[in-house]
Amino acid sequence: MRRYPAILAAFLMAFGSPVLARDIVVRSSAEMQAAIKAAQPGDQIILANGDWRDVDIQFDAQGTAAKPIILKAMTPGKVIVSGASALRLAGRHLVVKDLVFRSGQPLGEAAIVTRIGNRWAENARLTGIVIDGFSNPDRRKEDHWVALYGRNIRFDHSHFEGKQNLGAMFVVIRMPGWPLDNNIRLDHNYFGPRPVLGSNGGETLRIGTSEESLSPSGTVIEDNIFERCDGEVEVISIKSGGNTIRRNLFLRSQGAVVLRHGNGNLVESNIFLGMGEANTGGIRVINRDQTVRNNYLEGLAGGNFTAALSIMNGVPNSVINRYHQVVGGEIANNTLVNPVSILFGAGASAERSAAPEGVKVTKNLVVTDLSHAPFRVDAPTTGIQFAGNVTNISVPDGVGFEQKPVALRRGANGLLYPRNQAMADLGASRQLVAPKRSAVGPAWYRPASQSAVQPKPSRTVTIQTSGALVAALANAHDGDVLQLGKGTFTLDEPLPVRRDVTISGAGAHISFRAATLFVMEEGGSLTLRGLTISGKEAPSAVGNAVIRSSPRTMLTNYVVDIEDCLFLDLAHTTQFDLIATTPATFAGKVRIAKTQVTDLSGAVLAATSERGNAGLYPVEEIEFEQLSLTRVGMIADVLRQGTDESTFGPRFSLLDSQITESGGVRLSGVQVTRISQNRFLRSAKLEVIHSVGEPSTRITNNEFAASPPPVVSELYFKGPLRAEIRDNRLQ
Repeated sequence: MRRYPAILAAFLMAFGSPVLARDIVVRSSAEMQAAIKAAQPGDQIILANGDWRDVDIQFDAQGTAAKPIILKAMTPGKVIVSGASALRLAGRHLVVKDLVFRSGQPLGEAAIVTRIGNRWAENARLTGIVIDGFSNPDRRKEDHWVALYGRNIRFDHSHFEGKQNLGAMFVVIRMPGWPLDNNIRLDHNYFGPRPVLGSNGGETLRIGTSEESLSPSGTVIEDNIFERCDGEVEVISIKSGGNTIRRNLFLRSQGAVVLRHGNGNLVESNIFLGMGEANTGGIRVINRDQTVRNNYLEGLAGGNFTAALSIMNGVPNSVINRYHQVVGGEIANNTLVNPVSILFGAGASAERSAAPEGVKVTKNLVVTDLSHAPFRVDAPTTGIQFAGNVTNISVPDGVGFEQKPVALRRGANGLLYPRNQAMADLGASRQLVAPKRSAVGPAWYRPASQSAVQPKPSRTVTIQTSGALVAALANAHDGDVLQLGKGTFTLDEPLPVRRDVTISGAGAHISFRAATLFVMEEGGSLTLRGLTISGKEAPSAVGNAVIRSSPRTMLTNYVVDIEDCLFLDLAHTTQFDLIATTPATFAGKVRIAKTQVTDLSGAVLAATSERGNAGLYPVEEIEFEQLSLTRVGMIADVLRQGTDESTFGPRFSLLDSQITESGGVRLSGVQVTRISQNRFLRSAKLEVIHSVGEPSTRITNNEFAASPPPVVSELYFKGPLRAEIRDNRLQ
């Protein structure tokens, strides 16, 4: 027995000492990069708790399948990557765990990218990653939060929320000379709220690009939750083949899962719950051999490109980045409850003239108690093979659904199924189960948006002097009501609005001496009630405004809501606007109701600040109702340029208003227009210019007295005018 140590020593001298896996704690970027450079299979590089600011982590190493190299936080959630920072990976058999990206922005193309130069990562796993509000301060700057190159990568149990600038949040990038058979798995992640971007480039996930879309990627997206992912019309944009999207929950998300490019994709066993919210969508089918089966879709209120289900028309002999014809594939055993829209031949036009061919639509169930039928046929359906489909409503010609009474009840999984057992093989399976919130994302992370910390209660602050108004606005909390007493409040400087506040006061009169009264700043929204606002003392300079968005870029979308107010004396200088937008800012809504505007030289809303072909625009929704406008230069001037079709808006409505001796309306690129029940007296024309998408314009039941009739024109579309103009009276 005593000879063993000597024998072991001789063995080690002959064959070398075994390398033991190490736990290496690092406290600086220099220590971290040195540890990575020296890392051996099985090593764990542990980042000390704290704020790692402005770091460029280059995790370039070679582990093995049995002994990966791990980069992780000392304590999950206690390592914060902030500032202008990035994590880059290259090599094999790497694991990254439990990092939080917050209070900063990506350094370069993405916060996390699986390449360093021309080298990529393979056989890697990223788990327990949080990226929360990690947005470039310029909303027009395009970047990603995660950019995956390479193959055999798993990204799981992570949390993503609040991307506010341009760029798809999470992308799989496929390029010539790089791996195209990606075999990536995205599972058990939480994709949280992303606000409407007001441009193309607001996808939550994008798998591939059009250039390499005709080869398979093999990406699997499963068991995730997508909640309020509202960036644009595509929540998930598939631009490659052979991908699988299954067992995910899409909750109140504007947009759809879009099989945009690539063939042979599978969408199955997903649950879509729109809860009736605008633009909530389902699945859009393009290209060859796509399979859509066993999905449950309820309460989806989207239309056109965000319909609950749409099968698109294609372009004959399409170039790679347009719309390939839908050929083959199957849409089977899907349940749609209260869908606003189901489209066959969606997007049909002189260009998109190739109707679907060889598609099987079988055993689907559509049940609705809405007042209108959801089915719309935009192209011949002779190439669609319908069999065994059932609905409780009448269907148009060409839609192969049998009409039958269908009574539903909720199953143990919370979803609706037919009471009649004879219909048990219709629609989605009774075994569907939505992913639970507790099962996705890191178990240790509780974001501020979902924390138990209660915001400070809103207050009503009584204001009697101009100085008190300035101070109260500067110190306001979200939800505060600043109640002005009777009398005149004279403001010498613009008032910055940085919180969601209400200013009200019957009998209060505000006069301002600056070029602008209110400036919408980051985090601000403004509600005005019962005020009289005069611009008589404003300077005699071109381009004044009562309300203007910030001259600096803003990430948060603001709201302006005005009701029961009077605006006057705004015409002593040219281009004096009531509300004026600025570049790189975005209003989620502008609403003006029961309000009188007299003598305004500019526009009630001047929304032409975004220029160029990028598809940017400054306001999502514009609601004007019960207005009295007299001698107003223009009611609204709204512009959305470009040819992209990936946005919901702008949307404009003018209802039940009196317009006298005023300019008209100029809407270019607006997607939804409703002008109804108004009286125009000695006023200029209404001009609506359709550009891209599927604009919906209705101009009905208006009176035009000594005013020209409305004009609607098509900028690109070749076909009949896409507008409903009826029951208007010309005098």
